[in-house]
Amino acid sequence: MNVSVNSKEVQTAAITLSQLIEELSLPSHGIAVAVDNHMVSRTEWTQFALKEGMSVIVIKAACGG
Repeated sequence: MNVSVNSKEVQTAAITLSQLIEELSLPSHGIAVAVDNHMVSRTEWTQFALKEGMSVIVIKAACGG
């Protein structure tokens, strides 16, 4: 299926948000994820089903100011 991750088209075999995060080699901590402009709690990642065309935004925490 195709989804958008940070405005880039990605083809994935993942069916859940946690599988997508693992497939993209993203860290499991220090990030926040929104799908179709709605924040998804980390506790929901394993059960959050992805669908064709969804827009996923990954925000990484950064130190400093």
